[in-house]
Amino acid sequence: MEDVSIIKMFIDAGPMVKFVMLLLLAFSIGSWYIVFMKFILLKKVRQDSEEFLDTFWKCKNLSEAYKVAQDNIVSPEASIFKTGYNELQKLGKNRGPSSSEPEDTFEMRMAGMDNLKRALDKAENVETRRLAKALTFLATTGSATPFIGLFGTVWGIMSSFQEIGRRGSASLAVVAPGISEALVATAAGLAVAIPAVIFFNYFSSKISTLENDMQRFSADFLNLVERDLISKV
Repeated sequence: MEDVSIIKMFIDAGPMVKFVMLLLLAFSIGSWYIVFMKFILLKKVRQDSEEFLDTFWKCKNLSEAYKVAQDNIVSPEASIFKTGYNELQKLGKNRGPSSSEPEDTFEMRMAGMDNLKRALDKAENVETRRLAKALTFLATTGSATPFIGLFGTVWGIMSSFQEIGRRGSASLAVVAPGISEALVATAAGLAVAIPAVIFFNYFSSKISTLENDMQRFSADFLNLVERDLISKV
């Protein structure tokens, strides 16, 4: 019985089809590496965020919460809080005794709140980009690899027709091996693309949820600071 394994088909295929298959293999390895790393990262993010938020709401003041946040380098909320806290420290220095401003008015405090909000928004964007890093590779893999595989198939079929012309025979024994070898490229392209699309959508959904959690924490943090400012008026 003739050996029709994929490995033999790859060995017997032409140079262009081999190049396509190797390119698809590279896409596949890269995609699965990203998938496993994202699983590990998002699991760690979820655990650390829950731990930080639980501790944050138990802290007596922001200084105590900042010490907790410094020990947490994975949680997006911890990073956002550190950014906000540092911005508050800057605003406090600007309103300090050495400040050239004549008086710390309510309007000045509210202007400082605008600066704080912009700092938090920037921190949210930074954390979102960090979480979504490399997802574009999955999107590219999902959209491009079927066409790469199809290119390999078309090229292989062209080579098969050239072989038919060279031999002057269109029998199944002449056509079938080349066609089957060529079709493997399309199958490989789909095999690489389908998991990439599935996991891209999965991770995009998870990151969207984390982004909503970051926005909710930023809003709660702003409310805490605003209440503190109002109480001092």
